[in-house]
Amino acid sequence: MRVVLAEDSALLRVGMARLLTDEGVEVVASLGDAENLLQVIRERSPDVAIMDVRMPPTYTDEGIRAARQVQVDCPATAVLVLSQYVEHGYAEELLRNAPAGSGYLLKQRVGDFDEFLSALRRVAKGETVLDSEVFKQFVGNPRERRTIDILTSRELQVLELVSTGLTNSGIAKRLGISERAVEKHVTSILSKLQIPASGENHRRVLAVLDYLRGV
Repeated sequence: MRVVLAEDSALLRVGMARLLTDEGVEVVASLGDAENLLQVIRERSPDVAIMDVRMPPTYTDEGIRAARQVQVDCPATAVLVLSQYVEHGYAEELLRNAPAGSGYLLKQRVGDFDEFLSALRRVAKGETVLDSEVFKQFVGNPRERRTIDILTSRELQVLELVSTGLTNSGIAKRLGISERAVEKHVTSILSKLQIPASGENHRRVLAVLDYLRGV
């Protein structure tokens, strides 16, 4: 796997690069801002671009704007965005209509490197990865209590993992149950939430997000 890093914190940037290299991931470029990101991606053709949401010069939305530009101009490169905070609008903007793999994670996930590396590999394969904290904040909103009211505790666990983009096989491994059991839970969830069934994980994640937003 070949990746480009764009992160203004030199410590985090160097640390990620070293950890990724140790895992056999080739870091083809490491940048402190998003200014030349698109040009570097065009020249190096990485599998994934990893970037912070907030970067110089204004530290507002440079990263997310750069991510969307990569998705438009370099659709073969997957995008994994890291954020200090849960920002629902940025997450949805990144994931909707993504041409390749896409992911939105909180920076704290980098501390659990195995989880971060798993997310990176899934994004590189074209999958969708959404931080579970986005799901939890949606469900924690009193306006969305209906989700908890109509789902069992196990179904809620499964729904959280569906929202992160895990396949049924991945969910089964995470919960220690059979894949067949996961299939039954997912079927029940989709029926209760009136979400059209789809084998495509990206559409399944977006369907869950749409429901939680009340669309």
